[in-house]
Amino acid sequence: MKKIVPFKKDIDFNTNIAEISSISLEHTLKLKEENLVSGEFIVSGTYKLTDTSLNVDSFEYKLPFDISIDKKYDTNNIDVDISDFYYEVIDNEILEVNIEVSLDNLEGKEERNMTEEKPEVIEEPKEEPIDTKREEKSLSIFEDLEENERYVVYKVHIVTENDTTESIINEYGITKEDLESYNDLTDLKIGDKLIIPAHED
Repeated sequence: MKKIVPFKKDIDFNTNIAEISSISLEHTLKLKEENLVSGEFIVSGTYKLTDTSLNVDSFEYKLPFDISIDKKYDTNNIDVDISDFYYEVIDNEILEVNIEVSLDNLEGKEERNMTEEKPEVIEEPKEEPIDTKREEKSLSIFEDLEENERYVVYKVHIVTENDTTESIINEYGITKEDLESYNDLTDLKIGDKLIIPAHED
């Protein structure tokens, strides 16, 4: 099962925004507790103060994000990702960002299994070690997630007027092959969204 969660935020620059020269999005979202996805969005890029300005200023904003998931869902295999990202400049001073968070691999808990476990514990105390093993297995699943839970961290780059394949590659320090493995570079247009794979630490 897949759920899409919209997120909208108005960022007040306190300065004039004539043009967004480049913009990218990173995130640190992950499952912190059984039913809590938490982290932050990192929106960064460059902008011009005036239309005639030759210089650009940089910006970076960290936007916290938390969402509680209904306990009727099993989140052991949840996959947290960004499904869409777009922005708009309002009155030359506010950057409105719209982000859609994808929660994939949600599964409904089987209530039947939960009710079957109760009489086993009450009627047959000898079954307690089995329950303990089940708890250990559950813990080990979360441990595995924490060890391997290096979600594919990437940036979302929106193509602007001055962008070229070479300039994007140089900006993010990646190879053309890496960029092509995530995107179709045959016909880049202004406003296209490119997935930029990040180097793991």
